[in-house]
Amino acid sequence: MQTPITLDKEDYLIDTLSSPYIGDDAAVDGNTLYSMDAFFEDVHFKRSWMSMAQIGKKAMLVNISDAIAMNAEPKFALVTVSLPKEITLLEIDELTQSLEQTAKAYGCEIIGGDTVGGDKLHLSITIVSKSETPLLRRGLKEGDLLAYTGVLGESKRDLDALFRGEKISKGSRFFEPTLRAEFISKSRAYLRVGMDISDGLYCDTNKLLDINKYGFDSLSDIDDAVGLSGEEYEMLIGFDKTHLKQIESVAKTLNMPLTIFAKVAKNKKRFSCKSHHFA
Repeated sequence: MQTPITLDKEDYLIDTLSSPYIGDDAAVDGNTLYSMDAFFEDVHFKRSWMSMAQIGKKAMLVNISDAIAMNAEPKFALVTVSLPKEITLLEIDELTQSLEQTAKAYGCEIIGGDTVGGDKLHLSITIVSKSETPLLRRGLKEGDLLAYTGVLGESKRDLDALFRGEKISKGSRFFEPTLRAEFISKSRAYLRVGMDISDGLYCDTNKLLDINKYGFDSLSDIDDAVGLSGEEYEMLIGFDKTHLKQIESVAKTLNMPLTIFAKVAKNKKRFSCKSHHFA
């Protein structure tokens, strides 16, 4: 009799792979980092919700976010696009211009990829970036503080509104997440670990704790509307408490909210979270 699989299917698939490069937002080989994310119609977005420019911009931002999260500078992008037959040449132009402009804003150049015909608009982007001091997920120690940047909750709130058929602001973080490149660069010397928040604060904190084999003690109450909001692309960071003032000073200089919510502890405590995939 087989033992039922209780893992999230995405986690299960990743766990079947044996490469030592797997585990961070990007794979690190010397000072070169490689990352890839998919942005699929009816999985991550609906075309009725977003313009082609918005789709291209978010697709590139969520990929560049992996480089930013690791204190890396994105250099090159490879873009694969599945194009439905009804898409127009004007829409293709709008999509590619948005992809290129967004990449260029972060010093990144699209150097190739692939195009295929399909039933839906799907994008898969590989980012090649560089860093001399990459910020990894491993390295937490007992007593370290856990914090997140910005204000969480807007992405899920607006996604729920879209599902109800309502309109949301063009400036919504669901359409255009904020990446914290300057904060990570300026605070890197004080950070022990970090990752971007794509699956929600609860789920991503659990991932960070799992890979470091620690638990946590709460330092503040977190509402589920905050903890379960995915696709935020804010930063989850861990650091020695002796560096709190320096990190808070960087955040204040950038006029960026920073919330200390937990302390790393020798226990097995985890947040209750629900996977955003394979629901």
